[in-house]
Amino acid sequence: MSVPLHFQTVAELSAQLASGKISSCELTRAVLARTRVIEPQVHAFNSFDEADSLAQAAASDARRTTGRSLGPLDGIPVGLKDVISVAGQPLTASSKMLANFVSPYDATVTEKLKAAGAVLHGRLNCDEFAMGSSTENSAFGPAHNPWDLTRTPGGSSGGSAAALASGSAIATLGSDTGGSIRQPAAFCGLVGLKPTYGLVSRYGLIAYASSLDQIGPFARTVEDAAIMLGIIAGHDPRDSTSFKTQVPDYRAEIKTRRGPWKLGVPKEYFGAGLDPEVGAAVEKAVGFYKSQGCEIREVSLPHTQYCLDTYYIIATAEASSNLARYDGIRYGHRSKEAKDVLDVYQKSRAEGFGDEVKRRIILGTYVLSSGYYDAFYLRAQKVRTLIRRDFLNAYREVDALITPTSPIPAFKLGEKSADPLAMYLCDVYTIGVNLAGLPALSLPCGFTAGGLPIGLQLIGQPFREADLLAVAQAYEEAHEWKLKYPAL
Repeated sequence: MSVPLHFQTVAELSAQLASGKISSCELTRAVLARTRVIEPQVHAFNSFDEADSLAQAAASDARRTTGRSLGPLDGIPVGLKDVISVAGQPLTASSKMLANFVSPYDATVTEKLKAAGAVLHGRLNCDEFAMGSSTENSAFGPAHNPWDLTRTPGGSSGGSAAALASGSAIATLGSDTGGSIRQPAAFCGLVGLKPTYGLVSRYGLIAYASSLDQIGPFARTVEDAAIMLGIIAGHDPRDSTSFKTQVPDYRAEIKTRRGPWKLGVPKEYFGAGLDPEVGAAVEKAVGFYKSQGCEIREVSLPHTQYCLDTYYIIATAEASSNLARYDGIRYGHRSKEAKDVLDVYQKSRAEGFGDEVKRRIILGTYVLSSGYYDAFYLRAQKVRTLIRRDFLNAYREVDALITPTSPIPAFKLGEKSADPLAMYLCDVYTIGVNLAGLPALSLPCGFTAGGLPIGLQLIGQPFREADLLAVAQAYEEAHEWKLKYPAL
């Protein structure tokens, strides 16, 4: 049975576009038709402009007729999380605060996608200001998991995952502050890559926690993720945290790099709270690598127990600072009930921000306040150094680490909404990577008895994404999880 266009990979579709078997307009119309049918169920998009997408596709087809293809992404529909700027398009961060805001400029990743000829398709739903693990904090309503519409697609980049899993995009971009690419990828049966901090420019990304945020791709396959990363990676002088480093041809590298590798299994990631089906699937994946000649070693990351506390001090502190700019004065929501300047500040922010955003601003303001800065924020930064040191020490023995992505499969919408701590614990295996600034990837490694995807997390060494992708590719090409699609 032939696979519909909307479920094919970037690599497959790129080859068909290059041969003239299909056109970008044909592909884009197929994706738009799928989006119209599926979107009422999934709600992956905050908005999309069909005419604009078709105009971009027509421009791609016109280039090809003159032999000026811009590469493997030329003519491919790609969705962007609604925290990444696209000039002339809405930029809402799924918040009432920015409900009517239109971006005046492109993010660097947007510029790179345009230069590669991608068809930018839609603004993807997310937790408000990327704060959440379920996309339930969106001011425009939650996204739904295409594998089970009663469940969350994860968060905060839930719309990016749901759109790709449901066939409403061929690839997407999200942002990852504490697992917001990897956890939705695990919940939706996709490949999700969080690059090394500084490899991909954050210019044009709405900031949540600036020392943790990183843009990365969602894809159906490791090869597609490699294609996407090769396009968006690279130094950007407009981002002061952008790192000057060579960007290899990741797609070519994964085809030439072969193991066996030394792989570490952190004992702290396989304890209480891990769902038995998730644990069994990950252990089976570890067994696969061992069968391929890889050396498997148990390693220890002793400060893992402090990751959650450290993250929610640093992330909320930076959120408090970053979100101070939304004051009802310069741009964004302004209360109609305000009678004076103080009212503008207080009422605009009270009306514009949702409960979770307010919670994190309050927490962040507290830990930065006079008398508490040293006790909380400064101490958290010191512990962060110890967490990073744990990973670097482990890499003296192994090439990469294997863990579950999430301790549980996708949970039901509303199941954890009343308990913020239970929601935060969903990211217990992913936040350490952000604190340490490392690259990490989630890829499918099985399904629960109830048909829910399970994610395997691979954690790599700084700026060694080529090795990380190669380790993932070795597992993916020996399994058929990538060939399964939700039956919507």
